[in-house]
Amino acid sequence: MSVVDKTAWIEFLKKHPNAHILQDAAWGDLKSEFGWEVEHVIEGDVGAQVLFKSLPLGYTVAYIPRGPVAPQGWVSGQWGQFLEEVDGICQQKGAIFLKVEPDLWTGESAPAPAPPPGFRTSLQSIQPPRTITVDLTTDEDDILMRMKSKTRYNIRLAGRKEIEVTQSSRVEEFYELLSGTSDRADFGIHTLAYYQRILDLFEADGKCKIFTAKYKGQPLASVLVFARGQRAWYFYGASSREHRDRMPTYRVQWEAMRWAKERGCHSYDLWGVPDEDFETLEDHFLERHDGLWSVYRFKRGFGGELKRTRGPWDRVYKPMFYTLYRFWAGRGE
Repeated sequence: MSVVDKTAWIEFLKKHPNAHILQDAAWGDLKSEFGWEVEHVIEGDVGAQVLFKSLPLGYTVAYIPRGPVAPQGWVSGQWGQFLEEVDGICQQKGAIFLKVEPDLWTGESAPAPAPPPGFRTSLQSIQPPRTITVDLTTDEDDILMRMKSKTRYNIRLAGRKEIEVTQSSRVEEFYELLSGTSDRADFGIHTLAYYQRILDLFEADGKCKIFTAKYKGQPLASVLVFARGQRAWYFYGASSREHRDRMPTYRVQWEAMRWAKERGCHSYDLWGVPDEDFETLEDHFLERHDGLWSVYRFKRGFGGELKRTRGPWDRVYKPMFYTLYRFWAGRGE
């Protein structure tokens, strides 16, 4: 079938209800409005939403986020004809290289498997490779009991301290909190228009919600959560400095988890912790506050499982330009 239009991609995804949200057609629509070109490739039971970012001189970088989409048990080393189709569209678009961040987990104690033939392991990831996922398949009491006692206490304390969590489509309210958090923590965020388009594209299908924790009507913490099939993901969050003693950040996460569970999700992905093994994380989280270390202490409290994805893998088409690109990006390997 090779390169297909969005309608065909949506039909293909119906056979894969648990495909990652970053392979959803709506995510492609979002990225196409903010600087990326999107193509869809299907060959047999395997497909991918491929994103292309323009570079000078007519070149591009190709990217498959959390894909390809394939049947359970598919072996990533056997790309076959599908890879030929991907190569064709990448070369047509002038791609210097293709980056793949597969939707596959690697064992915590075992080393990451070798990349598929024709790919090389990369040190540059776009999505955080390591995360914590919370099991939602048991009842709420059991989910709470698996959490650290302090986290469980803070969730209940927020309820006693008059924290109310609401679902909202008010992106401006979320963005105001996010901007304040960005300024304090010194990390980059997208524009208000970007988050508005997320709601426009995903909320109608029940794939996205904003949850906001408030005290007497004042927004204190907010999260933007995605869900698709049996999985949910916490991508974006923000909080205020005010009334932190009322623990709004804990309560808002719990209510988002409850929503995901009611929706039929089996897991809740807290999306991003430092890319270190469990022992290193536990030994240093109290003293480290840089990067994702600043959120690990919070996320670990929800009692989830530390996981790491395979990859990222790069397939190089133009070696000289690939070397220059890595040097320019400051990511020499």
